[in-house]
Amino acid sequence: MDDCTMKFTMPGDDAGRKEELKAVYAALRERGYDPVNQIVGYLLTEDPTYITNFNNARARMSRMDRDELLRDMIVSYLSDVHEA
Repeated sequence: MDDCTMKFTMPGDDAGRKEELKAVYAALRERGYDPVNQIVGYLLTEDPTYITNFNNARARMSRMDRDELLRDMIVSYLSDVHEA
């Protein structure tokens, strides 16, 4: 077994993902769901039923690449220590 750490690279950030996620968040909130819990459920399972169809939120969410979305979230969460 090789003890080297594999380097994982992603394409550049997409501001469009943020806008799409905001639209999904708004649709979930408008329908009375806890948007954060629903989005986490979707990200963990990829089960589309965590996301409402209201305002096309489910289709929007399914078009986003989960790896890229998770990367964006981690970068945002750690923005005070993240080096570009």
